Amino acid sequence: MQNQSSPQADSGQLPSHVAIIMDGNNRWARSSGLSGSAGHRAGAEAARQVVYSCIKRNIKYLTLFAFSSENWLRPNKEVKGLMALFLAVLKRKEITQLHNNNVVLRFIGHRESFSPTLQRHMRDVEELTANNTGTIVTVAADYGGQWDIANAARKIAEEVAAGTLRPEDVDVAQMQRHISLGGDPAPDLCIRTGGESRISNFLLWQFAYTELYFTDCFWPDFDDAEFELAMVDYSKRQRRYGHLDNQAPSDELPVVGSARSA
Repeated sequence: MQNQSSPQADSGQLPSHVAIIMDGNNRWARSSGLSGSAGHRAGAEAARQVVYSCIKRNIKYLTLFAFSSENWLRPNKEVKGLMALFLAVLKRKEITQLHNNNVVLRFIGHRESFSPTLQRHMRDVEELTANNTGTIVTVAADYGGQWDIANAARKIAEEVAAGTLRPEDVDVAQMQRHISLGGDPAPDLCIRTGGESRISNFLLWQFAYTELYFTDCFWPDFDDAEFELAMVDYSKRQRRYGHLDNQAPSDELPVVGSARSA
């Protein structure tokens, strides 16, 4: 395990907002001869550890994709197990430890889909940590990027219908006002574990210029050393936001759709 004197820390090129698609719990469990529930429990522990990886690096925002809108389509037994684990995590002493470490815990997504008990514990955790000033951990639960955009559009439509917003004033800023995490900086880096190379309907609006990092490591094996590898890789990126490298005033703009415009 590397410490804060690593190359990425010395260069100062740490992301301020990291988003993670935590993939590979089931495959990790199968490869270890364990049950799927054991894989999810190990994944919950990995999530706890990555919070502390962010704390020690002073990374302000961490957003974790815990349960997607599509996950409801998984086998009923697995969904029930995930819900039970989710509830257990929210009731465990780790929440108190995170609170004592000045962590803010928040949830985004269609939480009305969850049981009243689970919703109550989510609210309790948010209220407990609301006044903390350290790392802000957002858990995306029953979340989908398409749902998020449609939900923001619906709210804008309601304002237009009520006469409080003119159609000609609907713009990116208005959408940003209603989108999840709209008050936070956009993720600088998205990490996906488990060997897949897609973003799976996660933070579609927010990922406009987010750097992507894919690793074959299954989520339960994603420890601080693996997190450090992602930080070192990020430190070598040049974020152009659509601009050319070292663009001079006389540089021609790239042709739209060319590789150079990516």
